[in-house]
Amino acid sequence: MNNNTVVVEHTYNASADKVWKAITDAGQMKQWYLDVPGFKAEVGYKFQFSGGDENKQLLHFCEVKEVVEEKKLSYTWRFDGYPGDSLVTWELFPEGDKTRIVLTHSGIESFRGDLHPEMKIENFMGWTHVLNKMLKDFVEK
Repeated sequence: MNNNTVVVEHTYNASADKVWKAITDAGQMKQWYLDVPGFKAEVGYKFQFSGGDENKQLLHFCEVKEVVEEKKLSYTWRFDGYPGDSLVTWELFPEGDKTRIVLTHSGIESFRGDLHPEMKIENFMGWTHVLNKMLKDFVEK
């Protein structure tokens, strides 16, 4: 991680097809990650979700920007009512019967952590838990 970008990488004992479905199928996403009813891995698809601490939930707005089936998914990520725009990119690399993911969240420096604690750079290291625990447990079960 530098001040602008978080990069997390993990290799799963699962096929690229299985991992891709986990990050793009609304029913599967709800089981391990986010509840985004009707999610579509289609350029232009807009979605939102709430997240944050017990004191204040933040509405997140996202829009799918790039889809390469079973290889790449990118979407914008911003917080309702706050300045800043970022980009989340999931890249899948099949390695035999395993799949390596590289998740990159760039543009984080555009957020103002002084306005809300969830927007502080260090909170974006939560991606490590998302990939190394949540997604791992789901695709390897």
